[in-house]
Amino acid sequence: MTRTPHHTLRTQRLVRLALRVAVPLGGVGLSLALPAAAHADPDGAVYLAANSLPVVIDNLRLWLVGILAAVATLFLVLAGVYWATAGGDPAQVERAKSALRNALVGYGLAVLAPVLLQIVQGIVGAP
Repeated sequence: MTRTPHHTLRTQRLVRLALRVAVPLGGVGLSLALPAAAHADPDGAVYLAANSLPVVIDNLRLWLVGILAAVATLFLVLAGVYWATAGGDPAQVERAKSALRNALVGYGLAVLAPVLLQIVQGIVGAP
C-alpha cells in the first residue's frame, strides 16, 4: 500500500490534534495526582489574601499607570517613525496622526487611572 500525500497530511493533522488534547489533559491529571492537599494544616490559620483591599487597589493603580504609560510611549515612538518615514505619502501621515492620537489617549488614561481607581475604592467602601 502506497501512502499518498493526502494520507500523510491527514495523519499529521490527527497527531497534532491528539497532542493538543493529550498534553493539557496530562498536565491537569499530573497536577491532580500530586498530594498537595494532604500537607494542609487543619488547625493553622487560613489567610485568603496577603494584602488588604486598599493595598491591592494601590498596587493595581501602579501597574495600570505603568502599563498605560508604556503602551502610550510605544505609540508615540511609532507615530514619530511613521511621520519620519512618510515622505509625503498622505496615508502614512494619517497613520502617524492616528498613532499620535492613540498615544495621547494612552497618556490621558494613565493620568486618569488613579482617579478612576479612587472612585472604585469609594464604591466598594474600602478605607
